[in-house]
Amino acid sequence: MKVVVTGAAGMIGSNLVHGLNAVGIDDVIAVDDLTDGPKYRNLLGAQLSDYFDRSDFYARFAKGEFGHVDVVLHEGACSDTMEHDGRYMLDTNYRCSKDLLDACQAQGTRLLYASSAATYGGSASFREEPVFEQPLNVYGYSKLLFDNVVRRALPAAGTQIAGFRYFNVYGPREQHKGRMASVAFHHFSQIRETGRVKLFGDYGGYAAGEQSRDFVFVDDVVAVNLWFIQNPQASGIFNLGSGRAQPFNDVALATVNASRALKGEPALPLSKLVQQGLIEYTPFPAALVGKYQCFTQADLTRLRAVGCQHAFADVASGVQRYVTWLDRQT
Repeated sequence: MKVVVTGAAGMIGSNLVHGLNAVGIDDVIAVDDLTDGPKYRNLLGAQLSDYFDRSDFYARFAKGEFGHVDVVLHEGACSDTMEHDGRYMLDTNYRCSKDLLDACQAQGTRLLYASSAATYGGSASFREEPVFEQPLNVYGYSKLLFDNVVRRALPAAGTQIAGFRYFNVYGPREQHKGRMASVAFHHFSQIRETGRVKLFGDYGGYAAGEQSRDFVFVDDVVAVNLWFIQNPQASGIFNLGSGRAQPFNDVALATVNASRALKGEPALPLSKLVQQGLIEYTPFPAALVGKYQCFTQADLTRLRAVGCQHAFADVASGVQRYVTWLDRQT
């Protein structure tokens, strides 16, 4: 099987490459922009058949220069939700994806691609239906625009097209993402640097640290993508989260206690961690008022309906595994 992974040196892309290798798929063409050179570390140990810069790949793929490609895993995108250059965002996330979709359909290549829970924005419900899609920023809009193209293409599609609305993904190989890295990563870094974790205080009707998100471990994202590769009959747009909303306090609690365990220290309840100053709350930033999702939770009905019954890790188990991995890197 020949597989292309775009955004292959990024967090999800690199984990997908390693996941493909783990199930015996090593004819993998990696596509990315390594202007940020240190990202190459995410691909260390991976088996690749080729690598192309994103500026070179898309036009050549559209011309059929790579022969028959079975599946494209399209993870390449601008994922910075604070990027306000709409022209750049739509060119990178929408037009590039639309051209890739057209090329895949012309060549009989399956396409699995990264959408985002940002398409829901301020909605209180998270089902893959237009009535619930209210993006709060141009990033979410760029992802929704392509999802809508896919919706129109699906009835006549000759091969599998599946989009995954990723919720809050955390896990290995995200160190290059800076401010866009997961909360768990930032918490781990804060503990190492300052000995404490900081969370937002009360906002949006939620008590301090109780704003809740659907946090999904990257290994689970890989497992679902692999399931779809093995089930080419499954097409559509699907939420990809744990289906379980958990407060930021849970992430902080799991990160601090996993870090304590590495030093042989006992786990403590949240109240004790706050009392001892290991978790502290800061005022909610004015810049995020009206632009912040206080609650997300993936509705997995559609994912389950096509037969994907993968069991997702909760925050406690996923973060513990992640902290152990991070500790080995330092």
